[in-house]
Amino acid sequence: MNKSSDVVLLIGRIIVGSYFLLPGAIAKIFNYEFMYNYMVDHEVPFTHIALVLTIIIQFFCSIGIIIGWNSKISAFILALLTIIISYYMHDFWDMASGIKQEHELQNFVKNMGIMAGLLILSGSSPGKYSLKR
Repeated sequence: MNKSSDVVLLIGRIIVGSYFLLPGAIAKIFNYEFMYNYMVDHEVPFTHIALVLTIIIQFFCSIGIIIGWNSKISAFILALLTIIISYYMHDFWDMASGIKQEHELQNFVKNMGIMAGLLILSGSSPGKYSLKR
């Protein structure tokens, strides 16, 4: 792998990891009650446990991806979490046609793109600029 590929991998890891760290884990911590109620509205089972696990997974796996430590397994775990979140939180198939359904479809498809990136990361090297190659 050449230097530019390693730099691109580092930048990509920082962006993907930050997505799960900042609007993911950190936002859920500071907006716990709102997120809990939002999950209840979407009938997420074992809501308190699910929310706490989501925060823990998003926090530690995002850090793992950013610093390149166990980034493959971290990316794979976040990919699994992303499909679960998408199923419960962006269930456009259960909605009447309209702007809300279109919005949830867009979020679902966006999450599938993020999940694809995570799966690609889980199958590749984190690059030279990582704690564990």
